[in-house]
Amino acid sequence: MACPDCFSGTTHVGNPTGSVETIHNIPTYVTKPDEGATPKGLIIYLSDAFGWDFVNNRILADHYAKRGQFLVYVPDFMNGHAAPLTALDLLHKIMAPGSWLTALVYKPLWTMRAMSIIIPFVYYNREAVAAPRVYNFFKALRTSAPPFPTDDFKIGAAGFCWGGKYAIDLCADRPSTRIERHSSQKTTGIQPLVDCGFTAHPSNVKMPVDIEAATLPLSIAVGDKDMAMKSPLIQQMKKILESKKSDIHQVVIMPGAKHGFAVRAEEGELQMSKAQEAEDQAISWFNKWFT
Repeated sequence: MACPDCFSGTTHVGNPTGSVETIHNIPTYVTKPDEGATPKGLIIYLSDAFGWDFVNNRILADHYAKRGQFLVYVPDFMNGHAAPLTALDLLHKIMAPGSWLTALVYKPLWTMRAMSIIIPFVYYNREAVAAPRVYNFFKALRTSAPPFPTDDFKIGAAGFCWGGKYAIDLCADRPSTRIERHSSQKTTGIQPLVDCGFTAHPSNVKMPVDIEAATLPLSIAVGDKDMAMKSPLIQQMKKILESKKSDIHQVVIMPGAKHGFAVRAEEGELQMSKAQEAEDQAISWFNKWFT
């Protein structure tokens, strides 16, 4: 179930530099490294509740592409059912302090309006519907010719809030999801769908089962003020992952950071600085496993 912080935060100012294409039958925002550069690998960006066309998600994807020299896809895994941006304003008004009149009259109305957004979002993007769409997309990538010249096609998953659950699950590398890579690749046979994953403030994580299942390289950035995952669960997640293979698993707990900080950081030095740290963490992680 989604938490209020999944639908709160700030819309950032900027102009995305990528383009929109249809890739494996899904509308996808595509952003590339510097002109003339061969990408080090492909990152599939699994968005937060506001979806593939939210400006914050596209700007962050642009940062990954340009700073890390990656090809980045942001597919519409929500099939047109992302949360509308009106939720940001509603949650801000609900959470802000106000007069007794606001508390008794307006906040209940705003809460009803917010629920009319959240409930359909949860229904249309429930795991039973979204997971097959996500996994089929990754399978299509693995079995198709790479989108740039390479015989060692690297794929990473970067998930945020709603998308974080799938970044973690993809790193479980279950036998049922392995697939034969494209014939152009030097590594043949049945292989995982991804080479590595990163997630910031994931939602809907089933503890401890989802974390215990992760076997592929996985990096997590989470704030100690995260509403979607309380501190004891965060500590449990860190202990489970890093006790298995600390060299391929990483959990960075960021003091003072709230849920959603990596994508929708509110104005202010702390949240914005933690968003930058999470961006640096992700780019460093993908560079490590793509080379």
